[in-house]
Amino acid sequence: MAPERDEVDRMLAQWRHHRPELDSSGMAVVLRVGLLAGLFGDRLKHILAPRGLAPWEYDVLAALRRAGPSGGRTPTELCQSAQLTSGAMTHRLDRLEGRGLVRRRTAPEDRRSVDVALTRKGRALVDGVIGERMVDALDCVAALTKKDRRELARLLRIVGKSLEPSEPAT
Repeated sequence: MAPERDEVDRMLAQWRHHRPELDSSGMAVVLRVGLLAGLFGDRLKHILAPRGLAPWEYDVLAALRRAGPSGGRTPTELCQSAQLTSGAMTHRLDRLEGRGLVRRRTAPEDRRSVDVALTRKGRALVDGVIGERMVDALDCVAALTKKDRRELARLLRIVGKSLEPSEPAT
């Protein structure tokens, strides 16, 4: 049974009618991924709102939690994982520290470096969200089999890796 047509199918049919010489197969993917990104973002906001968290706050807290129980990371490591400038990360860390969710401390192995860690409150908050987040992610892809999910993840990884900026030659 063929899947039901969606708005993207209708848009692409219009392009094929008015500009048949163009290959719209890339847009079939890009438009759907963009629409899904918006829907996934809305679902995340719905999960975070009752906890008073913004998505950017969750991203930083989750990155720290993935680092292990204490959540120690340098601001530079957090910038790299979030693809942010150091100024933007400093602003985020200031806000999270002000809320009592993270703390900065001098790194024990290098006193010139700062380490960012979750507080008990920050860890409890992110631990309270992650289970719901994982369940929601499974719900988002419930129309796919496990095999389909693995294949889609593999294909999206290929596309993502192909779009990453290449390392500059030295």
